[in-house]
Amino acid sequence: MHTILTVNGGSSSLKCALFELKNETFSLLYNFKLGNILNDASFKAIDKTGTVVENSTPDFSEIPAEGRHQACLNAVLTWLEHTLPNNTLKAIGHRVVHGGSTFDEPQLIDDRLIEQLSALIPLAPLHQPFNLKLIEACRALAPKLPQVACFDTMFHSNQSALEQNYAIPRKYTEEGVHRYGFHGLSYEFIQRQLDQLEEMPLNTVVCHLGAGASMCAIKDGKSIASSMGFTAVDGLPMGSRCGNLDPGVLLYLQRHYHMTTDELEAFIYKKSGWLGVSGISSDMLQLHQSNQAEAEEAIEMFCYRAALEIGRLSAALEGLEQLVFTGGVGENDADVRQRILRRCHWLGLTYSEEANQSSECLISTPDSNVKVRVIPTNEEAMIATHALELT
Repeated sequence: MHTILTVNGGSSSLKCALFELKNETFSLLYNFKLGNILNDASFKAIDKTGTVVENSTPDFSEIPAEGRHQACLNAVLTWLEHTLPNNTLKAIGHRVVHGGSTFDEPQLIDDRLIEQLSALIPLAPLHQPFNLKLIEACRALAPKLPQVACFDTMFHSNQSALEQNYAIPRKYTEEGVHRYGFHGLSYEFIQRQLDQLEEMPLNTVVCHLGAGASMCAIKDGKSIASSMGFTAVDGLPMGSRCGNLDPGVLLYLQRHYHMTTDELEAFIYKKSGWLGVSGISSDMLQLHQSNQAEAEEAIEMFCYRAALEIGRLSAALEGLEQLVFTGGVGENDADVRQRILRRCHWLGLTYSEEANQSSECLISTPDSNVKVRVIPTNEEAMIATHALELT
């Protein structure tokens, strides 16, 4: 059996997926989720039917923090050796958050690439180091195996200067301070699904909604505008990220509350968003379950800002023909979708409440001026596709 492994990690978590190769195509075999890896780690393996086939708590207590990611990968590979003794890995695909202005397509990983990606750490200090740590861990565990880097920014790399550039001194723009956009692997996957559904490309806004949330305007199959900018904290209010924020607020906090750079970073990334507004949780399901007014306010604020962003991106497209919901909340939360859609009636958009409640693929009515779809995303499948194409 020949397979491809995908690797998608964060500061304290790791997601992997194993795909079986057959006749130049692939199919999912297992998903792996390792959480809380810096403390009491959990390991879960889920097969292609959604059945949990392994649920354990590996002991990493003797392993220093800088070695935990490699330990997680080793746990996945060891599990595979025991479960699939005839398995032969052909390649490993990695999600890398930032490709900067240089990389607009996947790359085979070598020493030179790692050096270039390390130089981009200041652009994504909370994500890029862990992406690189996982690449190095894979190289240590399987040094002869080809590895492919897939960038979350590459789908947006050809946006116009009008969309990408900020109104700041050109010196900083030329040094890389501009809008990059993220969630690109998700948008690329959705666009490939749309290519199979539509004979002609439509002016589309894709809403990737979850604890990390963004939107993308797609014209002729290409990203022309997106809600996230220089960092993945811009745009919509998210689970614990503030989204759009007047930069003067940060100056005020720095001067009035004497916040340090680290405190400001925690404020915008970890203490704001749905969590900050509600004071309850960064999890949308918990907010729905709460009876507190602050939870309702957090949900309404998110949906209101999402509807405003659809308006902005519709202007970038010069007309909206299709709206797609994806991501954990976008795919599964009919209430959030409904709240957003009710604010979009001015676009000539009408939808079926019954189709929305059952999360059907097409939830708009036949007379709607805008098609509205619900399409599950699959970043891991997109990574596997690129790994297969390059190896």
